[in-house]
Amino acid sequence: MLPFWKYLKEHKWILFSTLILATINQVFSLLDPQIFRLLIDNYATKVGQLETNVFIHGVLLLLLAFMGVALVSRIAKNFQDYYTSVITQRVGANIYSKSVEHTFSLPFFVFEDRKSGEILNKLQKARTDSQVLIENLVNVIFLSLVGILFVIVYAITIHWLIGLTYFLMIPIIGVSTFFLSKKIKAAQKSVVAESAELAGSTTETLRNVELVRSLGLEGQEINRLNKVTQKILDLELKKIRLIRKLSFIQGTILNFMRAILTLIILILMLKGNVTIGEFFSLFVYSFFIFTPLSSIGTVAAQYQEARASNEQLEEILKIKPEEKPKKPERIKAIKSIEYDGVDFSYSSNDVNSIEKLNLKIKNGETVAFAGISGSGKTTLIKLLVGLYKPTKGKLLFNEVDSRKIDYDDIRMRIGVVSQETQLFAGTIRENLLFVNPNATDKEMIQALKSAALDYILQRGNKGLNNKIGEGGIKLSGGEKQRLSIARALLRNPDILIFDEATSNLDSLTEKGIIETLNKIIKDRPDLITIMVAHRLSTIAYADRIYILNKGRLIEQGKHKDLLKKNGIYTTLWKQQSLNGS
Repeated sequence: MLPFWKYLKEHKWILFSTLILATINQVFSLLDPQIFRLLIDNYATKVGQLETNVFIHGVLLLLLAFMGVALVSRIAKNFQDYYTSVITQRVGANIYSKSVEHTFSLPFFVFEDRKSGEILNKLQKARTDSQVLIENLVNVIFLSLVGILFVIVYAITIHWLIGLTYFLMIPIIGVSTFFLSKKIKAAQKSVVAESAELAGSTTETLRNVELVRSLGLEGQEINRLNKVTQKILDLELKKIRLIRKLSFIQGTILNFMRAILTLIILILMLKGNVTIGEFFSLFVYSFFIFTPLSSIGTVAAQYQEARASNEQLEEILKIKPEEKPKKPERIKAIKSIEYDGVDFSYSSNDVNSIEKLNLKIKNGETVAFAGISGSGKTTLIKLLVGLYKPTKGKLLFNEVDSRKIDYDDIRMRIGVVSQETQLFAGTIRENLLFVNPNATDKEMIQALKSAALDYILQRGNKGLNNKIGEGGIKLSGGEKQRLSIARALLRNPDILIFDEATSNLDSLTEKGIIETLNKIIKDRPDLITIMVAHRLSTIAYADRIYILNKGRLIEQGKHKDLLKKNGIYTTLWKQQSLNGS
């Protein structure tokens, strides 16, 4: 079942009420021509034959009935439109919120293989197309069906041939709509896929606008995006041509059927089987019926658009969420971390990125991972925070297998300061509250003091309400990292991770960050501090340093002990000392 139908089913009682109101609206609207028929047959054609008081009395009663049915129809329509909007908005909100919730539950590798803008575009497209379709299913398709049924029954009461003619219109229009709408679906599926690709590419380009403009690549990026835009335009025009073709064929069929119907009614009038009033009522009904039917092609196209976008969404929803234990074990405070024979590979056919790793970290310790690029340092961190799962072996927290723990609990006890500072447009307050929505102003100011960044509160005299710009564009590199540190500390974590946090900073700024970190460690003697660094000067003070090479642990110990071994660590240290890094 497509997501659209699933969420529409959840609001079946509101939908049922809406359809009842739509039925009342349409039926009372269709009573109008019946009153008109009575006015013609019983009064207009008998002027001079009826007494004046009888004529006036009868006409007034019918005109009151005319006003009454119009009033009932209008009231029902207002409520119908309201409840249609309620369903439309609720279904759209449910599709979007549930899809976002599912997306956040997916394994990390899904996001490594897809662009974030692409996923977002698919969620939004499914929501918008579904909302448009709901409105048209109620306001066009359902109302047309009620109208057709009403008119067919009425036409049969006048003459079976008229009813049969109305009835034959349905399969003729249905067949033409079915075959052409299938082509529309195929075209729309391509449009959705290409639009998602364009959204992903545009999001990435805008996110990296500083790099693009700095290198003078605006023209290149514009041309690249324009090529995708042109491809989407060609697909949209192809789809539009199919819709126009469908609309033209349906319009031609409807006009032909209407002409045949008029001819049949006139012949029956000639034979005395149809009165003038009945002729006019059927003539008016043709507008009630043929006008909505002319929109069937558009609705069919919208249905195929919604179906295509929902199928794209369903591809995401079919991806299984990250597995969680049914009865997870709870850990109050993290006192130890252990990698027990851990292997990890990105797929079953790849060489292990981490192989036979055994190490244990206790609370109060500061440890560091070092090695050349690609040695597996960052992979270890992603294993620790649960973005990756061990291929073999166990990752233990307090000697409990991580597979038995709900990682959401673990992550709430982790603070991360990464190489790329993930800051958001907005204020200092909003960036801090992102990791701890319940933090008080006092706690936020204390976190900034601990990160040696409380001076930033004096800028602009706005304190925590100072705006930092998207990605912290108004801050220096060191200030971005200090704000990231403050944000990590605000969680009061058991584990504080620095993943290449000073690699993009100059030596003086790096020294200041290290001094800040040392103070934090001194103030939190129970804190587990894990550092990943390319610059060995950053981690020289660590209690224990682990050296990795091709995913294997080859050396470990304190800085001075590792230098005595004359191994890889010594080589890296000498090389960086010579280079002045």
